Amino acid sequence: MEINIVIDAMTDCLVCTATGEMKDTEYRLVARTITKADAVRLNIAGWQFDWSIPHKEGYEVYELLLKGSEEVQGMIALKHIRSQYYTHVDIVEAAPFNIGSGGRYKGVGAHLFAIACKLSWDVGNEGYVQFTAKTDLVAHYEKTLNAKCIDWHTMYIDSYGAAQLINKYFKEGE
Repeated sequence: MEINIVIDAMTDCLVCTATGEMKDTEYRLVARTITKADAVRLNIAGWQFDWSIPHKEGYEVYELLLKGSEEVQGMIALKHIRSQYYTHVDIVEAAPFNIGSGGRYKGVGAHLFAIACKLSWDVGNEGYVQFTAKTDLVAHYEKTLNAKCIDWHTMYIDSYGAAQLINKYFKEGE
């Protein structure tokens, strides 16, 4: 699937658009399978992607949350390809209320990629993350995520770029 999320800001955590207040975050694995009915409910709530598909295809889905809150700020679907030492990202999406200049929080997209890089590093993939970008966002990902092109829209974040994202979004011990 093509990744179609705009990296609105590179923040140390999520930043409330209305107040400028920085909010600490946490993330968690969605342990239960997202069903088609769950995906329909998400679509009705404004989510764009069918989140039941990644689980069927062997991807793990992670949710980004504000610390102490159950409200999901964004989700990412990824799979560790250990035989080739990278983590593949299939879908990245900010919650509907975080999209655009009027979004509630800035920094969701970059934080989701930082989670992918951290998990890649944790499983021994050296932080390498590969994804397919929507064509008109390739230059944007090169600039904001230090991503590099494999071909005209397949991109990757290397160990250097991953380390930058991990250091930006995760404090020691997380």
